[in-house]
Amino acid sequence: MKLNRITALASVLALTAGAASAESTVRFWYHFDNADNPMNDLVAAFEEQNPDITVEAENIPWNSYYDQLYTAVIGGNAPDAAMVKMFAQPRLVEMGALQPIDDWLAEWDGADGLQDNLLELTAGPDGSQYYLPVQYVVLYLYYRPSMFEELGLEVPTTCDEFREVANALTRDTDGDGQTDTYGFGFRGAQGGHDHWASFTLGAEGVSLTDGLTSEAGVAGTQFVADLFQEDGVFPPSAPNDGFQEIIGAFKAGKTAMTIHHIGSANGMVEALGEDVNAAPVPECNGGRWTAFGDESTAVMANAEDPEAAWKWISFLSSEGNNTMFNEATGQLPVVKADSDGWSLHPQRFVQATVDSLPFAEMLPSSNATADFVNTVWPTQMQRVLTGDIEAAEMNEAIAEIFAE
Repeated sequence: MKLNRITALASVLALTAGAASAESTVRFWYHFDNADNPMNDLVAAFEEQNPDITVEAENIPWNSYYDQLYTAVIGGNAPDAAMVKMFAQPRLVEMGALQPIDDWLAEWDGADGLQDNLLELTAGPDGSQYYLPVQYVVLYLYYRPSMFEELGLEVPTTCDEFREVANALTRDTDGDGQTDTYGFGFRGAQGGHDHWASFTLGAEGVSLTDGLTSEAGVAGTQFVADLFQEDGVFPPSAPNDGFQEIIGAFKAGKTAMTIHHIGSANGMVEALGEDVNAAPVPECNGGRWTAFGDESTAVMANAEDPEAAWKWISFLSSEGNNTMFNEATGQLPVVKADSDGWSLHPQRFVQATVDSLPFAEMLPSSNATADFVNTVWPTQMQRVLTGDIEAAEMNEAIAEIFAE
């Protein structure tokens, strides 16, 4: 009898000791290309607050990030949590690789502190929430204040105003009979779909998957064509211009307006000082559309301790921590309070980003999107600008790939 009591007591003590020493490990994959990587400091701060959780953060090269992630999921060796982009969400959901975070979000004090519209933008295809935003950018209109002031112009808020202003800004400034300043730097080569979309997809009922061949949809593409062919407010090189060309032309004073996000802001200020500002893209055909660039974190379905993984990713999207995270990425914090105190970019560009969030959208999570971005849009847009095809033909070609 005495032996049984001693054995039972030993078992209880062993269980108690095991519980006291129990510790969770969260394997976290992310991708930073900045040499000034704050991840070690973030991990240290988190582990100090959560001594029962160890974070093993691994920086995976971007050029193989998703190949490695998909392979790890299939092989049953995925991390417990990971940085993820929206384009990967449908596939990861289909693979059963993500843990829904709706219940955690409902109880998390930090949810109300996130920028408006972010959780709506990152919602899953089935309506569940799988992603917690951690950084973002939104495209907006860059413009040269000195040029506007010289001509007494206001920043355009509608497409009609935009056309009027772009025409006024297109001029011969040195009297040699040649246009040397153009109203807008249009990106006609690959990657310029966001410029076109800002003039086209704001119309009610028009999207890449619906209404693109309608009168309103075709009108958006025709508006872009007219700006180039009839008005001449884009540089002649516009059909072939890429990112470097539009940014270089804007810095050099060859264009008075262009569209990009806050990633270009510091370079603009370095070149132009105070003579660069930003505003939301104009309203076209009754609505606004601008591109949202995302990065989130997720708890993977195979996480050994999902609760610990959630604590870690929500830590990264919490006030203060989110600033430290994004100082390494060059994108913007998702926390309102961190945006208010953000110093990595001038506040006027932060404000233009925040002001654009209510109408920011993402391209469809579809296999057709890659074809649209990489081949169909740049090929068709160039043909429209050079007069080879009509606007309606371009929109029909785009609608066709999304209907397959």
